[in-house]
Amino acid sequence: MITSHMNGFVQDAPVQAQGHRERAVDCPGDEGSLVKPAHTTGPMERIQHYQEELRKRREADGHGKLDVDPNASLRLRKLSQNPKVGIDNPTFEGKEKTSGDTCSQDPVADVEEWQQALKWTLRCLTDVQSQQDAELIMQLLSTEDFRAAYSVYKAVSQQKSRVSPTSPLTVQAEDLCQEVQKILQSSQQKEGLELQNLLTNPHVQALMQAHDSVAVQEMAEESVAQYLGETVKLVRLEKARDTPLGATVRNDVDSVVVSRVVKGGTAESSGLLREGDEILEINGISIRGKHINEVHDLLQQMHGTLTFLLIPSSQIKPAPHRQTVMHVRAHFDYDPSDDPFLPCRELGLCFQKGDILHVISQDDPNWWQAYRDGDEENQPLAGLIPGKSFHQQRETLKKNLSDRNRQQQEKHWYPKKSKKQKKKNVSNFSRNTDYEDVLTYEEMSLYHQPTSRKRPVALIGPTNSGHDELRRRLLSVQPEKFAIAVPHTTRTPRIHERNGYEYHFVSRTAFENDLASGKFIEFGEFEKNLYGTSSDSVRDVVNSGRICVLCLHTRSLQVLRSSSLKPFIVFIAPPSQERLRTLLARDGKTPKPDEVKKVIEKSREMEHSFGHFFDATIVNTDPDQAFHQLRRLIDKLDTVPQWVPTTWLN
Repeated sequence: MITSHMNGFVQDAPVQAQGHRERAVDCPGDEGSLVKPAHTTGPMERIQHYQEELRKRREADGHGKLDVDPNASLRLRKLSQNPKVGIDNPTFEGKEKTSGDTCSQDPVADVEEWQQALKWTLRCLTDVQSQQDAELIMQLLSTEDFRAAYSVYKAVSQQKSRVSPTSPLTVQAEDLCQEVQKILQSSQQKEGLELQNLLTNPHVQALMQAHDSVAVQEMAEESVAQYLGETVKLVRLEKARDTPLGATVRNDVDSVVVSRVVKGGTAESSGLLREGDEILEINGISIRGKHINEVHDLLQQMHGTLTFLLIPSSQIKPAPHRQTVMHVRAHFDYDPSDDPFLPCRELGLCFQKGDILHVISQDDPNWWQAYRDGDEENQPLAGLIPGKSFHQQRETLKKNLSDRNRQQQEKHWYPKKSKKQKKKNVSNFSRNTDYEDVLTYEEMSLYHQPTSRKRPVALIGPTNSGHDELRRRLLSVQPEKFAIAVPHTTRTPRIHERNGYEYHFVSRTAFENDLASGKFIEFGEFEKNLYGTSSDSVRDVVNSGRICVLCLHTRSLQVLRSSSLKPFIVFIAPPSQERLRTLLARDGKTPKPDEVKKVIEKSREMEHSFGHFFDATIVNTDPDQAFHQLRRLIDKLDTVPQWVPTTWLN
């Protein structure tokens, strides 16, 4: 996958590929022919070509020597020049050590020395308690169990103090064995024949192959030499057909630079490619001077082992912004094809309002890497989504520019404005610059409701959408499971009404005090009497073990969600105009065409302004189907954990 930088702005260009600033070096699912990598010794020889002269050929008469000549191979010569580094096999140490080497490490001598020191200390002690303590230690030192335990401790300490190699000496042990075998072909010496038989053993060959596979991961950073005066490193990656490489590149003059490492790809899992690395060669093919589209086409055809020759990035990468996965709900729709600021269009992740996104990288604060919930298996690479601050800034900028243009147009129609009007415009502009007014993401966590504390179910919808009828059916079908919150009112009770059953009857002063304290989820006034539903009434139903069913106006959602009730909000959307007119006619209603149209428009308005609050949406095309769908959603709350705002669980 691949692109080109324009400081975050995309201009029109005659060639379509020039419209991006980055390009993914490969695309998931693309097929290509298998390109075999160069021989394993090739990249190392090419590096040495830029550092020193080609190695001299072996002397012709050196092949007839009985002993192995370490100078016959460049690798053997390099290894012979290195001091002994490695982990000794303790099995053979006893046969090689002399008595003089072990005198200072004898555990028995140490114990005897401690006993002598304690005897001298014992003569100097005057109090009885200290003498008893010293004698107790003397007895402990004399036991066989203590001496055996100390011997084990001594042996372990000696092994832990040995110098072990911090990294492999070579990644080409298998090739090294083959070179030694060629040298030993003319050898008739007993040791040479024995070594040749050992190196041709299948188990030894498998061991060398396994060694190289592990060593290449640890030694990639150590494969450093010079390339035209530049420090370079050699990196090998295994690129499978079903796993994309997961990196984007960009052109920097005539250089090709790794611009982004994408989560989920081979480059990210290996940790060998880094942002800012310049690619010099891929499998021996020079990359300098190539356009990123050429690099894209080249890597699409390559599979198997890829050998990169790189100039490491000199920039100091800041610490990762956040390594843990953050789950968010999107509060806006996003289409990558409509975003001119997206650095790599192939990696853009499309999502809709209400989708759950798993953000796995915020290293780039402007462009997060994320997966869409449910699409992880079909999405091998993480996609790019706008970062929260970046989206807030550009949306605020768009809004402010729109307001300025509108103000400029108004000047032509209203040349003079009062001071009050000017002050109002300034106030509106200041409010528009508040980034928090822009809807972005809300951090979410999984929540499984307890059996004894059911989440309230809030049904939202415009008039005549059928949400009131759905609530009545729930209450009538299972009254032991569903209940309504007892509302508050300031009117006087009627003869048959009991306080706390039909209503909570309170004074107007008490009602207004509770209203000022934010205790009411919704309220209104009818015939000079106040009515309202308090959060305490909803909580009483929850504490009883039943599910509280509410029918609320959208303006009540913010208050309901800010409480500790953890509501489950379902939007009941009306069907098409024709179907809605038919359903209302069944109920004996004959709405005018404008009234039906207003229901549809109101539904769209509610979904646009408050859709990010909805946990589910039911289109009420058929009342029976909508009722059964609502029942399934409510039953699912008992069996399946649901996404809720993280702030609810803190």
